[in-house]
Amino acid sequence: MRTQNEWKSDPQYVAIVQDLLDQPAVQKLANYTQHHHSNRLQHSIAVSYDSYRIAKRWHLDYRSTARAGLLHDLFYYDWRTTKFDLGSHAFIHPRVALRNAEKITNLNAKERDIILKHMFGATLALPRYMESLIVSLVDDYEAEHEFFSPLRSRIEDRFHKQSVKKLS
Repeated sequence: MRTQNEWKSDPQYVAIVQDLLDQPAVQKLANYTQHHHSNRLQHSIAVSYDSYRIAKRWHLDYRSTARAGLLHDLFYYDWRTTKFDLGSHAFIHPRVALRNAEKITNLNAKERDIILKHMFGATLALPRYMESLIVSLVDDYEAEHEFFSPLRSRIEDRFHKQSVKKLS
């Protein structure tokens, strides 16, 4: 399993996203809770790095995947409390993230599609590129992982304690 800061030891990944990580607009994501047990910056880095690794392994555009994965949730509101008249959070926030991303960097067509379509499944926005599908699926995985990690840890601790007790 990947550690939370494993990405820092991957110089190629860091070189691809460093200019974005240096942006105050991206750093500001650390101020927002995401999936209860992580912040939005941690979540975005996890989605970006895991998607990058998959895209690289499959000989896809890992650069666009890493960059758009980092920017896919570039919005600044609490999605649990903020409601929109124009649609659900799943529909609205990819558009908000795209608009915010375009303010800090130039995006190619693939990066725009990755950001806009990362909620595929919750929305009917069909990904145009395999990289878009990868980020969408990794985003779902990371959300589940982040949400259930504390419960998983408690269960593992309890199981470990019971195993040690039986061996005693």
